[in-house]
Amino acid sequence: MSKMKIEDYRHKLRVPIDGSFDLSAVNPADTCQVGDKKKAKKDLFTIHERLQMLQEKLYAQAEKALLIVLQAIDTGGKDSTIRRVFGTLNPQGVRVISFKVPSSKERSYDYLWRIHQQVPPKGFIHIFNRSHYEDVLIVRVKGLAPLEQIEQRYDQINAFESYLKDNGVTILKFFLCISKAEQKRRLQDRLDRPDKHWKFSKDDLKERELWDNYMRAFDLVLNRCSTDYAPWYCIPANRKWVRDVLIGSIVLHTMEEMGLYFPEAEEGLDEIVIPD
Repeated sequence: MSKMKIEDYRHKLRVPIDGSFDLSAVNPADTCQVGDKKKAKKDLFTIHERLQMLQEKLYAQAEKALLIVLQAIDTGGKDSTIRRVFGTLNPQGVRVISFKVPSSKERSYDYLWRIHQQVPPKGFIHIFNRSHYEDVLIVRVKGLAPLEQIEQRYDQINAFESYLKDNGVTILKFFLCISKAEQKRRLQDRLDRPDKHWKFSKDDLKERELWDNYMRAFDLVLNRCSTDYAPWYCIPANRKWVRDVLIGSIVLHTMEEMGLYFPEAEEGLDEIVIPD
């Protein structure tokens, strides 16, 4: 197990809880002093080693859970973040949940009902690829619910996350911040490569026209729903290798502070002799 020191980026990237955050001031290409790609690769390897041990303790202890929320604009990198940051964890204890357009059954309940079904049980890590925040993001941008109703949801979401925290769920929320120019580059890459055509939709261009509206909606979410018990982190994500180390570092240091341990062994194990 590597003893290399991994910097804790939480204090640099955490969205303050006082509503003073300005998303437009964030540089999506910022390297945050991560270093070059070679150093980032070494750091991520060390992060993976330590996360694997911490996950084993989380699973064995079975008293706490970790919920990770990923939100981003189209092409923001949620899928690759999951692969590159969490791909080395034991899949028995990790589940990725992608929230699509609500089904008819889901629409018959309140908007948080389907989310609560996917909260991680004790001992597990769940990663939300999109989340309950869609109900104050795309719903707001597309006008899919009355504004008065949407305004109520920020406090409802905060209360929901506070309830989860009180019941042993540690929550980390990451907004993957890319520039509009970087989005264009990634969309063009999907057009240029036949093996990525399946990821491109003409509707992506319609969504791109709403860029400014989405940025205003994200700014509201980050300011109104970053709390002590469920903080938002704004991650400069133009450079994937920077993004991976930043997120990996934050997850690592958070789990190190969760008080995870292996349960005590049964008495008398040192006296057992396994028969031939």
